[in-house]
Amino acid sequence: MTDRLTVAVLGTGIMGAAMARNLARAGHTVRVWNRTRAKAEPLTSDGASVAGTPAEAAQDADVVLTVLHDGPAALDVMRRAAPVLRPGTAWVQSTTVGLDALPALADLAGEHRLAFYDAPVLGTRGPAEAGQLTVLAAGPADGRDKVTPVFEAVGARTVWTGEDGAAGTATRLKLVANSWVIAATAAAGETLALARALDVDPRRFFDLIEGGPLDMGYLRAKAGLIIEDRLSPAQFAVSTAAKDARLIVEAGERGGVRLDVAEAGAARLERAAALGHGDEDMAAAYFASFDEHRIADAVDEQS
Repeated sequence: MTDRLTVAVLGTGIMGAAMARNLARAGHTVRVWNRTRAKAEPLTSDGASVAGTPAEAAQDADVVLTVLHDGPAALDVMRRAAPVLRPGTAWVQSTTVGLDALPALADLAGEHRLAFYDAPVLGTRGPAEAGQLTVLAAGPADGRDKVTPVFEAVGARTVWTGEDGAAGTATRLKLVANSWVIAATAAAGETLALARALDVDPRRFFDLIEGGPLDMGYLRAKAGLIIEDRLSPAQFAVSTAAKDARLIVEAGERGGVRLDVAEAGAARLERAAALGHGDEDMAAAYFASFDEHRIADAVDEQS
């Protein structure tokens, strides 16, 4: 490749680690930082170097990619990194931060004269590891030649939503997409829980809908994780999904609409996290259907 960049990846959780790995494999120079350094260390085998601070990772970078838990985390980490960045450096913000957090991030970018790209991604662990994410991006057209190689390394498709990252067009589209993901996941878990309660073999349900308009690959995938007890490692963790669900509810309230399904989905995910499933796949919201003392038997009875 000809467009070799120095990319700082700040945050190496499920998504950030996979994105950093694919950037290194694409030939870019990659420096990574994570709050818990041990989670970043395995990336050295892929050619990335691990920095001790966000500023150390960002020094002389062409592009800084933030893949952190939420808006406050992204703001805190970039406040530590931004002072060492050259004016014009591209900041690709890939955290799902919600609408309320975005202005502060854009203001920080403006303060340090950074080219700000709001670029959350659609996909989970599998697509991230395969470099098959969908990037939802908004940011200045002048400078896209610098961030395009980054998007091409981590994703199969880039959907541009506008030229102003601060306007939140990419984040808005991501929240709409995630509202469907969270609703579908909650429905899958409740369907299996009801089947258990009514002593119905879930395979009969899948046979019933097979090939029809009610059949859906996503339903089968999430149900399979529950039935086969493959909730770890998470494709998309309960705790992260709960955070996103709350951002969706808040966005709806801001827009003057009531999102009852999203509100219920957030409550289910938060209940599952409180029951000890926060680090498992978001399909583990299934366990929120049961009293705590009955959870131990739930998966066994589905299997």
